[in-house]
Amino acid sequence: MRTVRVTLLPMHVRWSSVRGMQVVSDETQLTVGLLTHPLINADTGRLLGFFVVGVGADLFLSVLDIVAWGMRVHVRSVDALSPPGDLIRLQKFLADPRTFLHQRICIRESGVFLGVCADLQFDTRQYSIEWLFPRRMFFFRTPIAAQEILEVTPDAIWVEGPLRPMKECILERSDALKSSMKTEATASTRM
Repeated sequence: MRTVRVTLLPMHVRWSSVRGMQVVSDETQLTVGLLTHPLINADTGRLLGFFVVGVGADLFLSVLDIVAWGMRVHVRSVDALSPPGDLIRLQKFLADPRTFLHQRICIRESGVFLGVCADLQFDTRQYSIEWLFPRRMFFFRTPIAAQEILEVTPDAIWVEGPLRPMKECILERSDALKSSMKTEATASTRM
């Protein structure tokens, strides 16, 4: 009897947690390889598939061939994996120098360097990037939502400038409050 696995709810997974995950054939229930890195369309932010280290050679697994996600990635058969050079529609994406992982993240307006994209989060239904996780030196910085990405170039991922930090807003309000109190005080002393 053949079991069919269906992902009913999309999972929101980080790449660091699925790197090295086993790819299993549902026909034979044998491991056919391990995930090594994703191939991402830099224009849309969607994952096209994953490179898989299999027995003997590096192979490519399209997201269309994934049946289910869980503790392992399930595919219908071993035939879902193929050498990346054989897939003609992927050649322009394979040759594209724009990447997400290990790419610099900068603010467009000021050019401020936020860090290097050390990790990313995607969902397993749409296969679209949701969050980027920059790292600067040894520390993770504030995650950046995919909606803030303006452009991906070979040099950097350009994002919108962040909103003003809360401390600055409080300081500006207290300064404005102090100045308004001074004007009120001078106005009352004139009377």
